[in-house]
Amino acid sequence: MKKSNILYIGNNLVEKTNYVTSMDVLSSLLKLEGFTIYKSSSISNKILRLLEMCFAVFHYRTKVNYVLIDTYSTSNFYYALLTSQLCRLFRLKYLPILHGGNLPYRLHHNPTLSSLIFNNSFQNIAPSGYLKHEFEIKGYTTLLIPNVIPIIKYNFKNRLRLLPKLLYVRSFAKIYNPTMAIEVLKELKKTYSKAVLCMVGPNKDGTLNDVQQLIDRYELHDSVEITGVLSKSEWHKKSEEFDIFINTTNVDNTPISVIEAMALGLPVVSTNVGGLPYLIDDNKDGVLVDKEQPILMVKKIVEIIEENKSSFAKMARCKVENFDWSVVRRQWLKLLNNHE
Repeated sequence: MKKSNILYIGNNLVEKTNYVTSMDVLSSLLKLEGFTIYKSSSISNKILRLLEMCFAVFHYRTKVNYVLIDTYSTSNFYYALLTSQLCRLFRLKYLPILHGGNLPYRLHHNPTLSSLIFNNSFQNIAPSGYLKHEFEIKGYTTLLIPNVIPIIKYNFKNRLRLLPKLLYVRSFAKIYNPTMAIEVLKELKKTYSKAVLCMVGPNKDGTLNDVQQLIDRYELHDSVEITGVLSKSEWHKKSEEFDIFINTTNVDNTPISVIEAMALGLPVVSTNVGGLPYLIDDNKDGVLVDKEQPILMVKKIVEIIEENKSSFAKMARCKVENFDWSVVRRQWLKLLNNHE
């Protein structure tokens, strides 16, 4: 069977930022399956990026069978809006891939614009049960296809004894609440004076300045390491130095970094928001706490350390093995090979 030609619309900025996205992972895997993939856009400037995305739809309109559109809840929502309407104009089958944990907010506050995108798509794709549920409540037919990781590339570390060594891997952005990680460390040091924190990720909206101010205020310079952006292989290697992964976000879907931490053998303590309760089974393969509750998060971290709950990590690894391409590929192949 002849494989489909696909245009993938999203933020193709890995060469400039060293930050690997789900677009990079999925497009690479689809290429290995024999699909022809065209990608847009690699331009940093947002206006120029939008123009290139729109031009790509026009340019490839007679060459592709499908258009995949990464769809977020931020200003990038309008990339999906404009490119999807161009697809409609050219009678192209487009598939929004839902990434924004705050997309339900868009559905509620921008119902007309949302309907233009999601009511006219060939198929809406949700990587989590959370977004599938939220979209179907609003009447949008949505297919659940999980985010994918190549599990063979994730070396599981069996941590025999857990220490107060925390790892945070996420953008420095207000919605992800990285300042809470500093608050957690400050409180944790009351129990473990040698507790440390490593924070990995890009500075998205200036929130890194808030983090650094807290570090100054609490005099935590010797206990916090901020690495900036690391490649996947670099932060995977770095993770071997740490024992607990924390996720402090206020808004979320099913973050790849949390899935990766579960694959690497790091017990995860996360805020209980968005798609996280669909990913983590509380007190079985991770721990969930209310958002904006650093003291409660510290309590749970102490419990994990004192009771040496390394079994969480083993259960989590078993769960995320279902995110491997060998499992997820069947859904994508069934969907994208049907282009007659």
